[in-house]
Amino acid sequence: MTAQTDIAVLERAAPPDARRGLSSVASAMRLLKMFSEGEVELGVTTLARRLGVAKSTAYRLASTLVSEGMLERNPETEKYRLGIALFGLGALVRQRMNVSNEARPYLFDLREATNETVHLAILDRAAIMYVYDLESTQAIRMRANLGERKPALCTAEGRAMLAFQSPDFVEPILAEAFKPRTPKTVTDPGLLRRALETVRELGYAREDEQSERGMRSIAAPIRDASGLSIAAVGMAGPVQRLSDATLARFAPLVVQTAHVISTRLGYKALASF
Repeated sequence: MTAQTDIAVLERAAPPDARRGLSSVASAMRLLKMFSEGEVELGVTTLARRLGVAKSTAYRLASTLVSEGMLERNPETEKYRLGIALFGLGALVRQRMNVSNEARPYLFDLREATNETVHLAILDRAAIMYVYDLESTQAIRMRANLGERKPALCTAEGRAMLAFQSPDFVEPILAEAFKPRTPKTVTDPGLLRRALETVRELGYAREDEQSERGMRSIAAPIRDASGLSIAAVGMAGPVQRLSDATLARFAPLVVQTAHVISTRLGYKALASF
């Protein structure tokens, strides 16, 4: 049985409301793909004809996409065009690809030097997403699934990036409640602000069982040519191996790795690490 057949079976087995939801999502995706360099704006009549639906249906789809920032409505022509939210998603994909390509050899070097699991993560507002994971060869080790998300404020990678973002970006995230992942997860905004201050002072973040029980990690920010912190290099392992002394010994290696990758992306630091 093929994957397409599996999906078809699932769709038929789904309740009516779910099937309508799947159909709406598919229609919305088809609608977005209609735009091109040659047709940057399309009217609701054209959208309805190409989708094979009533104008009222096309209008509802377009209005929903406008509310989510995926489309914009030109008030002069009353036609629709792709929205800024899609630009943000595309930039996130390009950022992930560029950083991953430049970082790969240096992440391998860091893993070889520490024999602990090495991560590459990017920031997606209040969460981090792992885009690269090199596991330690040791039996007890940290592992992160590619694409996995975690609250940024309870991870070393997230704190490493947030510490170097603007207050306008960080403060709304600090104000949001998030579910603790372990008994050691810190959620108090005041304590988290002080933690970010410490990251700025040290140049790297340290996390002690706040994201995963029994695991500690350190991370340093990766910056692009504009100086913006766009990713982070992290190294993680079990508390049994990563003592305070070991973390202190590995921290310069993590910072240096992030610095080299940043330089590859065009970042010019005012002072060397």
